[in-house]
Amino acid sequence: MDARNSTTTVGIVLAAGAGSRFGMPKALARTDGGTPWLELACQALVDGGCADVVVVLGARSDEAEGLARAGATSVVADQWDTGLAASLRTGLASAQETGADAAVVSLVDLPGLRPDAVRRVLEPFGEPDTARGALARATYDGRPGHPVLLGRAHWEPLAGSVRGDSGAGLYLRTHGAVGIDCTDLGGGDDVDRW
Repeated sequence: MDARNSTTTVGIVLAAGAGSRFGMPKALARTDGGTPWLELACQALVDGGCADVVVVLGARSDEAEGLARAGATSVVADQWDTGLAASLRTGLASAQETGADAAVVSLVDLPGLRPDAVRRVLEPFGEPDTARGALARATYDGRPGHPVLLGRAHWEPLAGSVRGDSGAGLYLRTHGAVGIDCTDLGGGDDVDRW
C-alpha cells in the first residue's frame, strides 16, 4: 500500500483522575496478575491499529509514568483536577505533534477493552481524507462508549468546546458521530470500584 494513502492514527489514553470512588488513581491499577491497566490500554490501541499512543496523566503522575507500554508518550494535564476536559485537551494538543490523521480516545479504566473494538471503529475510515473528518464511537447495547474516533479536523473545535468534567459526548452528539456496535466484543464497561 502506498504510504501516502495510508491513514495514521494516534491513540490517546485518558488516565489523569484521582479515582476517588476507586480509592486511588486508576492509572496505578493492575489486574489480579499484576499487569498495569495503563499497559493494557496502550496495548489495545496499538494492536487495534494506532501507530503511536499518548497517555494523559495527572494524579500521582510520577508513580504512573512507568506503567504505560514502552514507546508510549506520557504527558501530564496541568489542571487534571478540574475534570475530564483538561485531560482531553492535553491529549489532543499532544496528538497535534504526531501528524496523525485521526485519534482514538480510550480510558484507563476499561481493562477489558479489546483491540477488535479499536479496529472495528477504525475500519470504515481507512482513507486519510475520510479519517480526518471522522467522528465515531463504539456502542454497547445501544449505549455510547469507548473507543472514540476523532478525525483531525475535529481536534481543535472539540478542545475548545469541552469544560469541567464533561468529555466529548455533547460534541459527538451534536456533530453526528457514527455509532459502531461493539456489543459482541464486550469490554465497554468502565471499572469504578474494586
